[in-house]
Amino acid sequence: MKPNPRASYKVQLDAINFALADVKGAFGPYVGIFLLTHENWNQAAIGGLKTFNGLIALAFNAPIGAYIDATHFKRGAIVVGVSMLAIAAVIVALAPTVSIVVAASGAMAVAGDVFGPAIAAMTLGLLPRALFASRIGRNSAFDHVGNVTIALLAGAVGWWLGQRAVFFLVPLFATVVVAAALSIPLEAIDHERARGGLSRVDGDCESGRKPASFRVLFGCRPLLIFATCAALFHFANAPMLHLVGQKLALAHPGIETALMSACVIAAQTVMIPMALLVGSRADAWGRKPLFLVGFLILPIRGVLYTCSDNTAWLVAVQLLDGIGNGLFGALAPLVLADLMRGTGRYNVARGMVATIQGIGASVSNTVAGLIVVWSGYNLAFAVLAAVALVALILLVTLMPETARDTESSVSVHDFDQTSGGSNLTRLNPVPPVSV
Repeated sequence: MKPNPRASYKVQLDAINFALADVKGAFGPYVGIFLLTHENWNQAAIGGLKTFNGLIALAFNAPIGAYIDATHFKRGAIVVGVSMLAIAAVIVALAPTVSIVVAASGAMAVAGDVFGPAIAAMTLGLLPRALFASRIGRNSAFDHVGNVTIALLAGAVGWWLGQRAVFFLVPLFATVVVAAALSIPLEAIDHERARGGLSRVDGDCESGRKPASFRVLFGCRPLLIFATCAALFHFANAPMLHLVGQKLALAHPGIETALMSACVIAAQTVMIPMALLVGSRADAWGRKPLFLVGFLILPIRGVLYTCSDNTAWLVAVQLLDGIGNGLFGALAPLVLADLMRGTGRYNVARGMVATIQGIGASVSNTVAGLIVVWSGYNLAFAVLAAVALVALILLVTLMPETARDTESSVSVHDFDQTSGGSNLTRLNPVPPVSV
């Protein structure tokens, strides 16, 4: 049966984002705590493993982005990625030797490169551009709801059955992702629009033109500025949750999984309204004001971690992560879509930015781990806060506003699975940011 051209596939996208968060959340955040408390790895070794993961991810970010731009196999890419994560999680649970953990972590890093571009491309390909901001906000909200859910489940499972049992949740939720992805018809995705190309659905008169040269990535000054800010943001942000989790685990042996879950829940709960705020206001207010709030929170958070070792205080400060990360995660796809409009290089740009910010995140895990071993947690948090302040200054002084007029008579209700008809409301074309 031919897919409904007005279908938004809300249920499928909601399910993918929710369950995929459960897949990633049942593995990534708990590996470090498991290795620290059960396998006797020290903080520097754990930081080194995270750096290794980051370097593996860096090597595949841009190629996978280019592949997602070029292929019609977007659903299949998600299926392959979650299958790799499910297998890796089970192997780590059953045989956590050094070689097994390193190999499984590498597979996890490669799989993680797939999800962001594949889901963003599917979303862009399923909906008119005027609805992209609201749908991305909804995607992020369901991702955070999934993270809260898995944190609660992981905390309960870890408490009753042990930390090893948490990893067996991954195959369960991977099955949900596979079912939801394959229920979206291949023909429903506009693969030209999904790569950032022009589309007649959006009122573009030059739809179908060839993608721009890859040189467009390096000739777009706002893209390079954004990538630099993202790298500094993630350098400062990436180790914070893991360092807090380590402090709590060492101070409260036996309930480390529950405490890590509390930190995750604290942040993810705040991320839900942040994502919805981006979805509803990013077009009206612009991207930069919301970004400024997210970047401002990060240095404040780093300083506050040094003020007390009290468990309640550390978990409360983690709430601020929900503001910073929640805004960044929902806004980044919109900024990149603004900058790459009409180039056909949307997912390559995502891969390039992910590579640059990944360098910051992966290096910082090792740096932070070494600082902790040498001088303690407080100095590590202070250094991360200083880097976050530099990122804020660069964003304020150099990054332009990327939003353009996206007003249209189209609403979410006009583009729904339950509505009939095949004629789409034509939208006003949005010019790309000058490169």
